[in-house]
Amino acid sequence: MRNLITQIMKFGVVGAIAFVIDYGVMVLLAEVFSIPPVASATVSFIVSVVFNYLASMKYVFSHKSDMSRKREFAIFIALSVAGLLINDAIMWAGTEIASIDYRIVKIAATAIVMVWNFITRKIFLDGGDAGGDAQKQ
Repeated sequence: MRNLITQIMKFGVVGAIAFVIDYGVMVLLAEVFSIPPVASATVSFIVSVVFNYLASMKYVFSHKSDMSRKREFAIFIALSVAGLLINDAIMWAGTEIASIDYRIVKIAATAIVMVWNFITRKIFLDGGDAGGDAQKQ
């Protein structure tokens, strides 16, 4: 249980930094370049995924020794695409249907996608820390 709590805390730190990147790029695109909120959120999400992959696989999750890096990255991208779809659906519904400010909707979308990311990455990508089966990278 202690290892899980530590892992969740590391995930939170990485997620907080990724959120700053995601939110900052989204606001920059929307406010400075007048890109619509859903498009801005899509681009910013993709930018933050690159950071998130590198940091998550280095500091949060252990590499599965029986999984190639190419497969690991492909799974990470597939899970991230699903997260992007969730993000964009929430952004669209919140801004277009509910007429809520995009900056507020983004916070809610991020919270929901964060839960999705942790659970799915834990299931599909984490090698755990059991007896040498996983190597921290």
